[in-house]
Amino acid sequence: MNAEIISVGTELLLGAVVNTDAAIVARALSELGINLLHASVVGDNPQRLKEAVETAIRRSGLLIMTGGLGPTTDDLTKETTAAAAGKKLALHEESLRRIENYFNEKHVSENQAKQAWLPEGCHVLQNDNGTAPGCAFQAENGCTIIMLPGPPSELAPMLHNYAAPYLKQSQEFTIVSHNVHIYGRGEAPVAQMMDDLMDGENPTLAPYANEGECYLRVTAKAHSHEEADRLCQPLIDEIKNRLGNFVYSVDVDSLEELVVKLLAEQGKTLATAESCTGGLLSKRLTDISGSSAVFHMGAVTYANKAKEQLLGVPHETLEAHGAVSPQTARAMAEGIVRLSGSDLGIGITGIAGPEGGTSEKPVGLIYIALSDGKETWVAKRAPIGRTKTRDWHRHCAASQALDMARRYLTGLPVIEEHQYEGDKASRG
Repeated sequence: MNAEIISVGTELLLGAVVNTDAAIVARALSELGINLLHASVVGDNPQRLKEAVETAIRRSGLLIMTGGLGPTTDDLTKETTAAAAGKKLALHEESLRRIENYFNEKHVSENQAKQAWLPEGCHVLQNDNGTAPGCAFQAENGCTIIMLPGPPSELAPMLHNYAAPYLKQSQEFTIVSHNVHIYGRGEAPVAQMMDDLMDGENPTLAPYANEGECYLRVTAKAHSHEEADRLCQPLIDEIKNRLGNFVYSVDVDSLEELVVKLLAEQGKTLATAESCTGGLLSKRLTDISGSSAVFHMGAVTYANKAKEQLLGVPHETLEAHGAVSPQTARAMAEGIVRLSGSDLGIGITGIAGPEGGTSEKPVGLIYIALSDGKETWVAKRAPIGRTKTRDWHRHCAASQALDMARRYLTGLPVIEEHQYEGDKASRG
């Protein structure tokens, strides 16, 4: 079955609202083994919406509409789509009662009640998080049409709890994807290493770039989830074999998520001392649910005085080597371990730019230290010959710090020679 998505709303065309609905629906269709061939956005204009729906019904076996089911005058999706599909609207009494219960009123206004008018004979999709129900029905030519509300907080649960099971009944195949996450190797060299594996038809392999890292998506199609999963596994194993320790996870979406998980499993704690990253590392860790059990504290010691007073960085170290130096990074990591009592401490200091660099210490020079109170490792991020933004330098420094922690917690070398492009490392 080939599918199409039409997202409705002028606010999407203006960029006032980001169209996350299409991404949510696309992922669900992929998991169901349904090919998505077209996705479009149409404003709140009846004629243009009618033309888009008629085109979609002609060329696609499944049309999913998102948005435009609410109570206001510009919510035209149901009326327009039903007419294009040759269907009349009828009052769905149960949906009306749910709307009345939602507002705790026996009689709701006419515009609220209009949400309960649905295409005749449709399969109603219950809205557990709002007022507008969704629905599924067949156009006269056999195209299946599903209408979902626009707010993601309503769309996502309705899609997963009601629409997906409805579609699954008619699907012969399912698709399973696994993401192999990689840090320390760029998308281009990884793709080159995997070149001979990318011609497969089932499973397939595709590279994708993230900020400062990349991942490989392994996808298989089969009659069952278990069978598709089995097809993926040999390819995942081969990727791990070729990339070794640079693979940090399969299906764990971020380094911070993995580090929090590993710390929790081992009953260990972590604290951070940041200068140029300005608390970004602490933020990324505390964005993860459960981090309160493993993250003790984060100190943003931007000024030298703060480094001395809070972390105990020796004044002599700052005088002799400067704030941006391996010696200072080491002292910051060791200092935050003493201050917090954590099992691990991370220190980051550098020049994120765009101003402030010198010929001896250029923009992009960042030192990252990891200490367990007994031993300390220091990595150096050096400029790589390309102009990068302040945000990029900060993000990549935080990622490298997380990767160092990941390696320590999994018993790998904390730093490997030539691990990071343009980086050097020391240990002591």
